[in-house]
Amino acid sequence: MKQINTGTKINLIKRLARFIPAAAWMAVIFYLSSKTGEEVGEMMPFFQTYFPFIRDFNWGHYVSYFILAITLDYGIGARADRFVWKLGIVIICGLYGVTDEYHQSFVGGRTPDWFDIRNDMIGAFVWVLISVVPPIRKRWRKIAS
Repeated sequence: MKQINTGTKINLIKRLARFIPAAAWMAVIFYLSSKTGEEVGEMMPFFQTYFPFIRDFNWGHYVSYFILAITLDYGIGARADRFVWKLGIVIICGLYGVTDEYHQSFVGGRTPDWFDIRNDMIGAFVWVLISVVPPIRKRWRKIAS
């Protein structure tokens, strides 16, 4: 049986720990998706107090998956600057969006919607676009390292 030295184990733990924010944010998305249609409607006045232009929660998909993309980028680290990882971030967000919509199909007053998955992926894609702008990428790598 192959032995893994202590340094390798510590590095692996550190790399996996970088994904804790993404896992936590996925849990937030799951929690919000578990709210019934009525419960979601009850939250609208709170958000309209601070954002009076909001008429529905479609914007929530853009914002939620924009944040998820940021947390995944953080988890991946500097390797996320490569195109294949940027594409992977959008795909992972899209796949999580599919599972989120499937989950909503079991929640009262909620229905799955393909446009929500599209909006999820747009939110992730916007982060990917922003993160490749050289001054932003440089600043992000300082923050995320």
